[in-house]
Amino acid sequence: MDNSEQSKGKLKAVLQALLVTFLWATSWVLIKIGLENIPALTFAGLRYFIAFLVLLVVFFRSGQHKSIRSLTRRDWLILIALGLVFYTLTQGTQFLGLKYLPAILFSFLLNFTSPVVALMGIPLLQEKLTRLQWVGMGFFLVGVVVYFYPIGIQAGMALGVAIGLFSMFANSVASILGRFINRAGNLEPLTVTVVSMGVGAMALLGSGLLVEEMPRLDISGWGIILWLAVVNTAVAFTLWNRTLRTLSAAESSMINNTMLVQIAILAWFFLGERPTVQEWGGMGIVVVGVILVTLRRDKVVTEEESV
Repeated sequence: MDNSEQSKGKLKAVLQALLVTFLWATSWVLIKIGLENIPALTFAGLRYFIAFLVLLVVFFRSGQHKSIRSLTRRDWLILIALGLVFYTLTQGTQFLGLKYLPAILFSFLLNFTSPVVALMGIPLLQEKLTRLQWVGMGFFLVGVVVYFYPIGIQAGMALGVAIGLFSMFANSVASILGRFINRAGNLEPLTVTVVSMGVGAMALLGSGLLVEEMPRLDISGWGIILWLAVVNTAVAFTLWNRTLRTLSAAESSMINNTMLVQIAILAWFFLGERPTVQEWGGMGIVVVGVILVTLRRDKVVTEEESV
């Protein structure tokens, strides 16, 4: 392949990756709208269970279902743990947190994941941080201070912030688990996703049906759920993995990190959430910090970092 074809391939992959992050960013707006009529846990459970069914069809048609036979007991335990942590806990609390917090603030809290994962990776994965990553940590902390200064949480938001921080921590643990699985390299990405999503989605949907009333969904409600499940989860994940064949981990990470700004813009237009100049500045510094933290990451970005 000559340089011209490589450049076109790279540009196509970048545009596809940006499309995926845009779809993931719209999820926050659609979730906020859907939460007006759909209970949070049931909403999240329906989204990921339907997405699991769609991916299950792809799984069988591609022939990758045969890999299930080679899974060891240890593999099953790790995949079940990943499913419960990433889908049941992380996604369940994300939907629940968005019920109490503005989309921009919740997205901002979720960006703590990259620095937390980097720090957790030191003892758990023996992945030392580079000087550039420590500088990124500094930028990240400065951005957080700028965003929240003077430090204080508005009345009624304390519960939402607590849920958001728990969701971020669960997302960080899921990222460590996902990185541990991918680093071993013995399991196909689609196998990891289908098994973990199936386990997590069923537990999440079951929890929602146990503690929440079954909603009476109208056409718009089902439309939001199906769009989130099919387009923003099944299709977007498949397209994202295709871009990973061309883009490096650093390039994918940087594109993924544009979501904070995309969510802020979408929430401004569609939800009426208007950040102050100071908050925009804080988000900008945080984005720089997150990029520096992930820039030297020698791992593939997986769905654990998506929405």
